[in-house]
Amino acid sequence: MSLPQLRLLGPFRLEFGSEAVELCRNGQRLMAFVGLRGRVSRTVLAGTLWPEVSEEHARGSLRTTLWKLPRSDPPLMRCCGDYLLPAADLYVDVHALAETALDLIQECERPLNGGPTLAMLSGEDLLPGWDEDWVLLERERLRQLRLHALDALAESLTRQGKPALALEAAWASVRSEPLRESAHRAVVSAHLAEDNLAEALRHYHAFRCLLHDELGVEPSPAFARMLPPRRVGMTPG
Repeated sequence: MSLPQLRLLGPFRLEFGSEAVELCRNGQRLMAFVGLRGRVSRTVLAGTLWPEVSEEHARGSLRTTLWKLPRSDPPLMRCCGDYLLPAADLYVDVHALAETALDLIQECERPLNGGPTLAMLSGEDLLPGWDEDWVLLERERLRQLRLHALDALAESLTRQGKPALALEAAWASVRSEPLRESAHRAVVSAHLAEDNLAEALRHYHAFRCLLHDELGVEPSPAFARMLPPRRVGMTPG
């Protein structure tokens, strides 16, 4: 049998090779939580997934859900005392995303394959439509990680002399969080790398107007210093 793959970016999917495995809702929640955390005590797991019932009832629901999981060799879920762990060979797309993002942030001098990396960082959110607190917290963590990684990717691609790809990465960050200055600095940096001063100034002033209208503040002095001083305070024609 092919190795299991747990896909949590976008709609929940558990796959063995190209074959999707159907799970009940509680089975999906169980696989998602343990897949994200890696090692969870039964007490924490039962209390998180079934918070509105007694501990005894919650543990009973956990046992029932574990029993209903698809049978595989090795099993999808391993027991270690009071702890549950996912199968050692279970691929979880969230971990692949996080590893790529952290590599970018920590080792942005390493040559990058810009297109596929950008596609991964610009992909779907974690389990859209799920509104449980543990999903919302993890979704926000991944959103922040993606934003920092996109900034790092844009900077790295600019240094590598690939301003067009750098702009794609920077714009992906801008679309995700329009008021985030670091993403706009990355756009301006890519324009300047191509000696497109007019484009850089146009973008700076557009961001300046947006920031003033939304928050009543100015861009940071560090952003202004990226551009010729006499041009920064001018309104583009």
